[in-house]
Amino acid sequence: MDEVTQQFIVGNEMAIRLAVALLLGALIGIERGWVARTREAGERIAGVRTHALVGLLGGIAALLSTTVTEWAFPLIFLAVAGSALVAYRARMPLSQDYSITGLVGVLLTFCFGAIAVAVDLALATTCAVITAVILDNKREIHGLLNQLQAHEMDAGLKLLLISVVMLPLLPDRAMGPGAALNPYEIWWMVVMVAAISFVGYFAIRLGGPERGVLFTSLFAGLSSSTALTLHFARLSRQHQEFSPLLAAGILIACGTMFPRILLYCLVINPALLAPLALPVTAMAMLLYVAALVIWRSHRRAAKVDRPELNQNPLELRMALLFGVLLAVIMLLGHWLQDWLGDAGVYLLAATSGMADVGAVTLSLARLSHGTIAPDTVVLGIVIAAAVNNAIKAGMAATVGDRGLGRRVAVPMAGSLLVGLVLAWGL
Repeated sequence: MDEVTQQFIVGNEMAIRLAVALLLGALIGIERGWVARTREAGERIAGVRTHALVGLLGGIAALLSTTVTEWAFPLIFLAVAGSALVAYRARMPLSQDYSITGLVGVLLTFCFGAIAVAVDLALATTCAVITAVILDNKREIHGLLNQLQAHEMDAGLKLLLISVVMLPLLPDRAMGPGAALNPYEIWWMVVMVAAISFVGYFAIRLGGPERGVLFTSLFAGLSSSTALTLHFARLSRQHQEFSPLLAAGILIACGTMFPRILLYCLVINPALLAPLALPVTAMAMLLYVAALVIWRSHRRAAKVDRPELNQNPLELRMALLFGVLLAVIMLLGHWLQDWLGDAGVYLLAATSGMADVGAVTLSLARLSHGTIAPDTVVLGIVIAAAVNNAIKAGMAATVGDRGLGRRVAVPMAGSLLVGLVLAWGL
C-alpha cells in the first residue's frame, strides 16, 4: 500500500466505515428484494433501499454513541425495531405471512452497520455475508430439515453435548497413577473420534447408495470399516457376481483407516508424523492399489446398500465406554512399559487392535509425549493396525464367499508385512 493511499484511508476512516455499513445493508437488501421481486412497488416492507439505509443508520447510531451520548444506539435501535414491527404487523393480515425472518434481517442489518463503525469491518462483513447466504438458501435449508431423521438430529445434539458442554467442564491436568491420565485430553479425543464418525456417516447418507461401492467404502472407513466389511461379506454370499467389487470396497474402507491414524497423530503429537508416515502410507497404498486393480478388472454397473452400522458412535453410552477404553489403555501402557519394557507396549497394541485402532492410536500418541519412546509408539500403532486389518480379513474369509476372502486376504497380508518391516526398520 503506497503512502498516498494509506494517508487517504487514515484521513477518511470514519467515512469509509459508514460506506461499508451502507454497502452491507445493500447486500442484505438485494437478497431480500430479489425474494420479493414479483411484488408491486409499496408492497415490499423492506427492500434494497430500506436495508441500505438501516445499515447506514446503525453506523450513525454507533458513531453518535461514542461522540454525543451512549444512549444514542439503544434508543435508535428501539425506534428501528418498533417501526419494523409496526410495518410487519400491518402487512400480516394481507400477506398471511407470519414469518419474522424479514424483521430479524432488518435488525441484524442495523447491528452490522454499528459493528462496521464501532467494532471491526471484517467481522461486520463476514456476518453480513453469512446472513445473506442463510436468507438466500431458505428452500435448501428447509429441504435438509425435511430429510433429517430423528436419530440423526439426536446424534447431532449429543455431539454438541459432549463437545461444547461437557468438554470445558473437565479438569485439564495430569491425574491418576503415574500421572498417566488427563480427563480433558481423554474426552477431547472421544469428541474427535465421534466427530469423524459423524462426518463419515453423513457423507454416506448424503451421497446415497447410488454412488456405488467406491463412494460408500471410502467414507465408511471414517465411521466403521468393520461394519462395512461384515455388510459386504454378507452381500458377497447373496450376490456372488458382485464379489470382486465388494472386495475392492472392503480394501478401500480398510485403507481409509490409515489416513485417519495420521490425522489422530497430527492432532495429538505432530512429532510422530515423520516416522509414522512411511509405514502407514505404504500400508494404505498397497490396499488402494489392490482395490483399483480389482475394480478395473471387474468393473461393471453395480449398486450396493449403505452399510447399516450396529451402533451409533454418538450415543453417550458408547462415548463413555470409549473414554473408559482410552483410560484403560493409557494405564496399561504405562504399567506394561514399566514391567515389560517395549514388549509390553507391543502386546498392548496387538491386543487392543483386535477391537479398535482409534483408541490405541490416541492412547499411544498421548503417551509418546514423555512416557514411551516415539519409535516404540510408531511400531505399536502399526502392530495395532495390522492386527485390526487381519481380523477384518478373517471376517471377509469366514462370512463372505471364497472369492471375496481370497481377494481381501492377499493384499491385507502384503500390507501387514510391509508395514511391520518398515516400522521395525525405523
